[in-house]
Amino acid sequence: MKLSLLAWLALLPLLQAGDPGTRVLYVGGTVAGVLNKSQGRIETVHDDALTLTIRNNSFVVPYKDVNTLEYGLHVSRRYVEAILISPMFLLAKKKSHFLTIGYTDEAGQQQAIVLEVPSGDIRALLVSLEAKTGRRVEYQDEDARRAGKGS
Repeated sequence: MKLSLLAWLALLPLLQAGDPGTRVLYVGGTVAGVLNKSQGRIETVHDDALTLTIRNNSFVVPYKDVNTLEYGLHVSRRYVEAILISPMFLLAKKKSHFLTIGYTDEAGQQQAIVLEVPSGDIRALLVSLEAKTGRRVEYQDEDARRAGKGS
């Protein structure tokens, strides 16, 4: 009994790990065959390319082909929640974090991927992409700069 409990506790972190990469929402772009508003994952663990997986389709973008990294922040009030639940929601703001990755495909054509990234993952993803692509992130405005750099 104790041995099986110890084995279960040892395997618990592996079971909680889930899929690799960062959960994202593909908002739009030029990736053929992918529907807008599709859930997916982006992985930056490889040394030579990032991998975007959406609905069992994987797209590999070599870091050397990335020519634009842009981060933007959309802030909106929670009107629906304020009407349905409590007026206190008018004080709260919903922040959506968007990352645009521009790259050149094998045919030499400019392509773009626009992703919505959860707030808890955006900073690590931006730092990883800057380090691996050698490109600086362009911020859409000062609010995005503060949110992306954590200052």
